[in-house]
Amino acid sequence: MALPISIPNTFANANAAIPLSQLDNNFTTVADAINGIGNGSESLSNVSITGGSVANVVLSSSNANVTGGSISNVSFSDSNVADVLLTNRNRELVTIDANGAANTINYDVNTQQVLLYQGNATANVTLNLRGNGSATLDSVMETNSSVTVAFGLTSNATAYYVELVQIDGTNVTPLWQGGAPTGGTANSTELYVINAVKTAANTYTVFGSVTAFE
Repeated sequence: MALPISIPNTFANANAAIPLSQLDNNFTTVADAINGIGNGSESLSNVSITGGSVANVVLSSSNANVTGGSISNVSFSDSNVADVLLTNRNRELVTIDANGAANTINYDVNTQQVLLYQGNATANVTLNLRGNGSATLDSVMETNSSVTVAFGLTSNATAYYVELVQIDGTNVTPLWQGGAPTGGTANSTELYVINAVKTAANTYTVFGSVTAFE
């Protein structure tokens, strides 16, 4: 059933010539449409939602406008959003790992913006940025967009560091603030901030910085 729905016989026009069965069918038509919106089989277009609360909804098309409301767990595509509180989206997602960092660490940008290893590192790290275990970073990023992530590496008296950065398993050479790191800082947690700008398919300009916190 496609929206918008058309109801041929309404209560305002009800008369003896319109059987009650047709009015019953109207109820069924409306109920099916509402249930279709609820279960995702129908979509709303050219709709303005003002001052309300919307949850678990996908809004699409440039004609979908949401103003002054509260929205949670929503994805938007080609939509205009103004003056909206996005619940739990003004905070970055953090993964805390009690282990020590070592070797190749896959950084899933789809599920985290900060990845912190609290245990003492046991080897230098290759940091590989990707979408997740089944999606490349290239597949989840548009050209002329960027992603910024933070990686925390903890060291005791034996210091280790991020010696190599990869995107989807391919080595990249970041432009490092103050020069590329050549070693770590003992007895500290170093925070690596990596910004990857996608300039074309599988092509990135990458910026990096590292700060030691003791």
